[in-house]
Amino acid sequence: MRRLDDPTCPARPLDDDELRALYAYPADLSSPWLRVNFVSSLDGAVAVEGRSGGLGTPSDKKVFGLLRALADVIVVGAGTARSENYGGARTSAALRARRAEAGLSEVPPVAVVTATCDLDPDCRLFTDTTVAPVVLTCETAPEERRRALADAGADVRLVAEHSIDGHAVRNALSAAGWSRALCEGGPRLFGQLIADGVVDDLCLTLAPLLAAGPAGRIATAPRTAPTSMRPAHVLADDDGTVLMRWVRGE
Repeated sequence: MRRLDDPTCPARPLDDDELRALYAYPADLSSPWLRVNFVSSLDGAVAVEGRSGGLGTPSDKKVFGLLRALADVIVVGAGTARSENYGGARTSAALRARRAEAGLSEVPPVAVVTATCDLDPDCRLFTDTTVAPVVLTCETAPEERRRALADAGADVRLVAEHSIDGHAVRNALSAAGWSRALCEGGPRLFGQLIADGVVDDLCLTLAPLLAAGPAGRIATAPRTAPTSMRPAHVLADDDGTVLMRWVRGE
């Protein structure tokens, strides 16, 4: 990968240390920094055949892994967890050591946002993980579902009464001490976070293909909420993949 907006040498390949520096969270955070990561086709499709994996390229997958490695927690909506067949995050021994040096847990937990606890206790989220998944849910979620997920090993946390908005997510992150949060979607959760004004950072990959089909955009919400963002960097790979990072404007 190379940095297209590098003022000195945009053709120079980036090494791994430089890539980590470009995606580093701000230092000395006093409140959660909420980063969102998405991949899209050139024509705006968020999935191919119902899954974002069809849009993945080698450079996108590399950055996907890097973003997870830098995060305290991985936040995802229940719909995306189901459709993408989420399991727990995986880390190598070297990565665990690097995370420990940075003051992070060895493996970032996956925190699923679900108002109703509509998750299968036998899915990979609970059966294929080395750390307990976290379920952020509502007081009105059926008690039997909450109990079933807790019995499956989940850390079930009540973060709202009837519905979960972006402020409830942010407050839950703060209460847990998770300053470096990575949200991996889906579009409804991202849209809610935008509408509530809690998105600090968007990492967006443009895959070098056109998809058409019925797939929607990366964020959907009942109301619009324009939010000014400024570019932090623009990267490109030889296969045509473009990887951008945008942060909240001043």
